[in-house]
Formats: sequence, structure tokens, C-alpha cells
Amino acid sequence: MAGERSDELVGWEVGGMLGPRGDGYATAGPVDLDVAADYHRPQLESFRAAGASRATVLTLTEVGEAIGVARAAADVGIPAAIGFTVETDGRLPDGTSLASAIEQVDAVAPPAYFLVNCAHPSHVLRGLDEGPWRDRVGGLRCNASTMSHAELDAAEELDGGDPVALAADQQPLLDAFGDLEVLGGCCGTDARHVAAM
Repeated sequence: MAGERSDELVGWEVGGMLGPRGDGYATAGPVDLDVAADYHRPQLESFRAAGASRATVLTLTEVGEAIGVARAAADVGIPAAIGFTVETDGRLPDGTSLASAIEQVDAVAPPAYFLVNCAHPSHVLRGLDEGPWRDRVGGLRCNASTMSHAELDAAEELDGGDPVALAADQQPLLDAFGDLEVLGGCCGTDARHVAAM
């Protein structure tokens, strides 16, 4: 099938998606870098063996696991994008600022780029420090809802928010992160939200 329609696939890449080892909304404390690398390496190896051109990990809550994934990806030889989530105050669940998290990972095992996901744009904006770290953010996958992670976790129904409002709320982030490669949605989003963005 791909051979028959290969002209339609120009510019497309196949990537593999990873998630956090634990809860994507909470942290259980610092993660050992070597343990994280050992845990994620087999899946990264399988992506590489299958021909994926990149790997992306989403909804990380602390720096140690991010470094572990970045190290394992480098060992395997597959470019990786590291995705952090933030709470309503714009900080990772363990209290680390997004700027500090990105700088810490870059100092040890720089990935291809970083993403911010599973947070409403207004939450990300609350922790938006100035600095060159912003140039390392290559992707946004925002939530439709303005609810906190705890509220979303307890919700009986997924909050789809307002697609037009989400697109408008995201504009300051598009201005702040000038090197975006990936733009999409996370919790509560669908094709309506992506079209509005």
C-alpha cells in the first residue's frame, strides 16, 4: 500500500511514542537516571529496529526520567523529543520550573527538542520565564480544559473546553516559542481543536 501512494507521504516521518513510567500527573519523587534509561531502552530499541525516525516521550513530571530517556535514546541512536507537563502554576509537579527542567536535561543529555503537553496554555504561561531555553521547545500539545490535573483525574467526563478559545489562549505560547515543529492537542482535544489552532 505504501508503495502505491508513496508520493503522498513526502515529508512524513514515523515516530514512536513513550509515556512516563509512573503517573503522568504526579511525581513519586526523584527518578534514578540509570533506572529510567534501563526501563525505557527496550522500547526505544524496538522503535529503532522498526524504522522509526524519532521517539517522543510525553507527560514527564520530573527531570531524572527525562534525562534517562534522553540518554537511552542517544545510546540507541534515535532522536528523541522530551515532553514535560506542568501544573496550573506553570511548574512541573515536583515544583521545578520548566526553564530549569529543560536546562538540566540539556546539560547532561540534550534531546532533539522539548515539548510541553497535557496542560492548558494558561497554565504554561504562568511559569514562562525568559531565556534561551525557550528556543529548545519544539512542540506544544495543550489540553482543552483549564482544569488542574487533579480535577481532570477526578472528572466523570472529559472536558472538551472551547476549541476557538483554546486556539486564542495558545497564541502567546506560539509567540514565546519561535521554533515549534509540532502543534497538537492533548486531553479533551479532537479535530475541532486542531483545526482552530
